[in-house]
Formats: sequence, structure tokens, C-alpha cells
Amino acid sequence: MPAFYLAFGIVFGWILSRSGAADYNYVQGMFLFTEFQMYGIIGVAIAVIAPGLLLLKRRGIVPSTKPRHRGNIVGGILFGIGWSLTGMCPGPILVNVGEGKLYAIAAFAGVFVGAGAFGALYPRLEGPFGLPPLKKK
Repeated sequence: MPAFYLAFGIVFGWILSRSGAADYNYVQGMFLFTEFQMYGIIGVAIAVIAPGLLLLKRRGIVPSTKPRHRGNIVGGILFGIGWSLTGMCPGPILVNVGEGKLYAIAAFAGVFVGAGAFGALYPRLEGPFGLPPLKKK
């Protein structure tokens, strides 16, 4: 099964690369409303995924939802700021690293620094942001 996931990731990365979804200029243009290609890519993704989710729901397979809390808003804002500044979200970061773009390495490092900081600060953030308690094994 790991070979399937690797192959799926390679194909998905190739699609992101060829569509322009991993291109810094297209992403920045989307946020500046000067390029509209990304809106089309997002629209196609929704058009492809929506029927699949509807089919799953009709068969009684419902994806679990995460609890809503203030942390979702702050996290969404931070994610959007990072996406706008770097021109990459997590998937395209790997695509850009794979394409040999050196600036993507800084974004990749930022993901780890941010995730590590969040993990270290989670106990302090839990109360103020209404985060769910961590499940300890």
C-alpha cells in the first residue's frame, strides 16, 4: 500500500505543478486579483470533489467533522497569511521543493517551526482559544 500512496502523491504533485497551482506568481496573482487561473483550479477541484462527497453521504459514509472553536479562526488567518506571503500551502511546498526551487526550502522549514511552536505552546493556547484537550496515549 505505501507504493500506492507514493504513486498517488507523485501524480498529484505533477498535476499541481502542471496546472500552475504550485506557481508563486499564480498564487500571488490570485490574492492580488490580477490572475484568475487559481480560482478556476479551485472551482474544478470543488466540481470534482462535491459529487464524490455526495455519493459517500448517500452510502452512509460521512466524514467526521472537527469541533468548532476560536482557534479555527486564528489558525485560518495564520494559514492565509502564510499562504499569501509564501505563495504556497503544504502540498505545493513539497512540489516546489521537488522542482528545485530554493525559496521553498524556507517555507518548508517554516512549516516545521510553526508546527513545533504550536505543539510546544498548545497547553497555554488550549484555554484562551477553546481548543479541545489533547488525547494522551
